[in-house]
Amino acid sequence: MGVTTQCVNLLFGRPLATSEERAEQIGPLAGIPIFGLDALSSAAYGPEAALTLLIPLGLLGVKYIVPVSTAIVILLIIVYFSYRQTIEAYPRGGGSYTVASQNLGEGAGLLGAAALMIDYILTAAVGISAGVGALISAVPSLQPHTLMLCLIVLGILTLVNMRGVHDTGVVFMIPTYLFTATLLIVIAVGGWQVVHAAGHPLPVTPMPAIPPVTAMFSWWLILKVFSSGCTAMAGVEAVSNGVMAFRDPTRKNAKITLTIIIALLAILLLGIALLCRAYGIAATNPGGAGYESVLSMLTRAVMGHGWFYFLTIASVLLVLALSANTAFADFPRLTRAIALDNYMPRVFLIRGRRLLYSWGIYVLVVLTALLLVVFGGVTDRLIPLYAIGAFMAFTLSQAGMVMHWKRQGNARGRMLVNGVGAVATGITTVVVLLAKFAEGAWVTVLLIAVMIVFMRAVNRHYVRVNREIDLDRPFSPAEVSEPIIIVPVDRWSRVSEKALSFALSMSCDIRCVHVRLSDDPDPFCDEWDKDIVAPLKAAGKCIPKLIVLKSPYRYILYPIVDYVLEVERESETCKVCVLIPELVVRHWWDGMLHNRRSDLLKVMLLMRGNRRIVVINIPWYLQHD
Repeated sequence: MGVTTQCVNLLFGRPLATSEERAEQIGPLAGIPIFGLDALSSAAYGPEAALTLLIPLGLLGVKYIVPVSTAIVILLIIVYFSYRQTIEAYPRGGGSYTVASQNLGEGAGLLGAAALMIDYILTAAVGISAGVGALISAVPSLQPHTLMLCLIVLGILTLVNMRGVHDTGVVFMIPTYLFTATLLIVIAVGGWQVVHAAGHPLPVTPMPAIPPVTAMFSWWLILKVFSSGCTAMAGVEAVSNGVMAFRDPTRKNAKITLTIIIALLAILLLGIALLCRAYGIAATNPGGAGYESVLSMLTRAVMGHGWFYFLTIASVLLVLALSANTAFADFPRLTRAIALDNYMPRVFLIRGRRLLYSWGIYVLVVLTALLLVVFGGVTDRLIPLYAIGAFMAFTLSQAGMVMHWKRQGNARGRMLVNGVGAVATGITTVVVLLAKFAEGAWVTVLLIAVMIVFMRAVNRHYVRVNREIDLDRPFSPAEVSEPIIIVPVDRWSRVSEKALSFALSMSCDIRCVHVRLSDDPDPFCDEWDKDIVAPLKAAGKCIPKLIVLKSPYRYILYPIVDYVLEVERESETCKVCVLIPELVVRHWWDGMLHNRRSDLLKVMLLMRGNRRIVVINIPWYLQHD
């Protein structure tokens, strides 16, 4: 094994055989960090996004965070029961695209697919930018390097995910469970202090003063707060998309994973909201001096500013930066499902060396990097685009499940559960879209429309190709005939000899094409009879024709291509086979010492050719070092 191969295996893991797929499947313990990291980490920025909008209401705004969070948790529970049923009905993966396309038709399926793909790209970008943003709030001197840090985190995530599902779950277990454990301890200790202080606990360290009231209460403001808080629900669909990643029994393991993720997220959202109200913790202006995250203030208020505080904040920073992993887990599976129906390029069906749909990861990385560059890696600029795609997908998935149960019959209870989920998420979609449209949600809507147009174009291409190449009859012996062989030759050499000998094994109609650039003596033409004709005549073989093309302007490739096309037009039914002799060097730097006419000729023939023209490489491999 070479040094290069060893390095690749060290970075990305050894190649996995198809038979090793079972070993790559995971259980609930690994499933939580792989499919739940995005949802769980949203507890770090979802409540803060809502509290930030409540700053103008002063102390009154802090009180409203509890009913808003309660509404989000109720919606979360409705979606949870809906997706449990989706997992049961679609054990091979029941994302929005699959459910909507099978039950609501092509248009709904494409809308769900586009919405979910955009949401996954935004999930990756928002997760990475939020993690880097939290790091910068702790170390302000890093702010000029925001974008570079975002791209570094993206690179690390790519490297980890290219090692496969199993290794990814192992790597992300520690930060995920550390984050969850530290926040649960903060909530538990804070709850105990609230109870023993009769609802009015004193923070261990002083909290920033709550700014004065600068605006009046309005329902429109509450709707905007609710829509911002709903960013905490993005990523909930991930488990239903990735059911096949779980080991047997897949449905049971997927349901257990979903249950744990939703339960933890509900506890975190409600716990943070209740403690913020009890301790009087309001958000600080993200762009202002003295900014501090809500989780930082809450942890200080409950646990003080000791080692536990730094451990908690470190886990928050790490998990936020890694929360994009959910997109890495599900985006390739989604693009594969779409490609199976010929709405995405078939390259997304290819499994890589670690049993991953690698092209899905490549595309996700490129688009996420592009998004980070365009928005400078700043979370506040990305948040308005976020969650709309997720709720569109939720709604279509639940509406599709209603139709699924309707066709099943005797499933009114299940149909009711998914119906309630469809109505609830549908209303939320409208609310989120209206509240965020002017702030940037229109960009998401536009991207979804562009993606649908792209998928339809891909499908039309495949339909045209299949219509043209499909064959509905047996093999036709009339198609078998000797082709006309054309061999471009510049001089007599071992390379041209190999091409000519191969041509003689295929047909008796062989034409060696030689381009003359001037009227000067030409060794090849002068020695044609002696070097080629005489030996073949003595052996009783077919004698190829020598076609000499004059090129007064010193073009070599154009005369050959024009001749091939002329022969094809005149032959009417025969295939025309062009054998291209090619010198193959051993080192890349040797290639710079030789012209690449053979490559250019192939490209020109492929671009200008047609069905009856066949191009074959005849390589001659150099053996010297």
